Amino acid sequence: MTVDGNNDLEGQIAEWRAYMRRRRELHHTDAEELEDHLRSRITDLTESGLRADEAFLIAVKRMGSLDELSREFAREHSERLWKQLVLPGDPDAPAAARSRRELPVMVLCAAAAALAIKVPGWFGLDISGDDADFYARNISLFALPALAAYFAWQRRIDPRVIGVLASLFILGAVAANAYPLAGDSQTIVLTAIHLPIALWLVVGVAYVGGDWRSDRRRMDFIRFTGEWLIYFTLIGLGGGVLTAFTINTFNAIGLDVEGFVESWLLPCGAMAAVIVSAWLVEAKQSVIENMAPVLTRVFTPLFTATLLALLVAIIWTNNGIDVERDVLILFNLLLVIVLGLLLYAISARDLTARSGLFDRLQLALVVSALIIDVMVLLAITGRITEWGFSPNKTAALGENVILLTNLAWSAWLFLGFVRGRMPFARLEHWQTRYMIVYAVWAWIVVLAFPLVFNFA
Repeated sequence: MTVDGNNDLEGQIAEWRAYMRRRRELHHTDAEELEDHLRSRITDLTESGLRADEAFLIAVKRMGSLDELSREFAREHSERLWKQLVLPGDPDAPAAARSRRELPVMVLCAAAAALAIKVPGWFGLDISGDDADFYARNISLFALPALAAYFAWQRRIDPRVIGVLASLFILGAVAANAYPLAGDSQTIVLTAIHLPIALWLVVGVAYVGGDWRSDRRRMDFIRFTGEWLIYFTLIGLGGGVLTAFTINTFNAIGLDVEGFVESWLLPCGAMAAVIVSAWLVEAKQSVIENMAPVLTRVFTPLFTATLLALLVAIIWTNNGIDVERDVLILFNLLLVIVLGLLLYAISARDLTARSGLFDRLQLALVVSALIIDVMVLLAITGRITEWGFSPNKTAALGENVILLTNLAWSAWLFLGFVRGRMPFARLEHWQTRYMIVYAVWAWIVVLAFPLVFNFA
């Protein structure tokens, strides 16, 4: 074997080793043992006449996927997995040292987010009183700047990118507070819904270290978003139990702490949980990432059955879709969940694997959602034709057109993949590049709708 061949082989092994060590199910000694097996297989193959690169690929293939290896080691050493959920790992490992450095920064950002939601109260704005609409439209401005700051520090982002991020947060703050929006206006509700979406995608720019053009990094952010939601939900459930115990145990000794809970514990805890959830995803992502395929495989069949049953019921009863605001929100939420399941499944999938039964099930889910989206669009269009445009109907119309476009092209790409005519990677690229459409639409609703509809 030539010197260049040796160098190329060592580079390939180094990449394989780095990828393998990101799996926390595998201990350091396990990784070394697997590498020894890999090198032994490569040696046998090269001695039989294969080139080094061919021997490497065949050896890796024969050893099996890292997912399978990880599961085997997890079964044999299950106690490690539980320890990794709460411990940083080997105290001598670089990842553990980084975790210790990041912990104080995370705590500082979480404290800043918790404190931010109390600042308006110092100026007489009551979170549970007449000023609830102020908190509703500004809710994303309390925690998300701190989260973006955490990622900016963690990723060592260029100062120019930091300036862009800060400008977008300032723009969001101006849009939420400069317009004379009444508490009962439709546009204030739309701002409260769309500003968090717009600013979450700003956080995404910080998460990817400013490298927003990279499809791979955008898919990383999609994966992070799903895992963050899991952690945030779990923390919220735990916080609910803590709140109930706090109120009842203090009531048992004659102390009323409901005021403290409503004014401090719940709002400050919720804002801090945004940061803590992100830190947990970053610190434990290789342990928790296996939730993605589990969740998608559980809920995809359930949502597919639900949508098919809904379509059958609509056809059987010949009932149209009501387009009242609550119903529109319900159907849009349903379509968003379907899209989320699709994105989460894509983020967890091996792009080189061939299509199977689960892919066909996902195609059925997407097609069902597409049919329902068309029906909702027809109902909205008819309502607008009869009664004219309003902020809610216009926003629903735009969002359903955006979802329709995404679902239609996703269905076409899925069909091509299932029939073996195009690679699965095209579907991933379509979804990651379509994120810019969501960002643009969210900013349009926040910035332009109040002006177009005269702050109604």
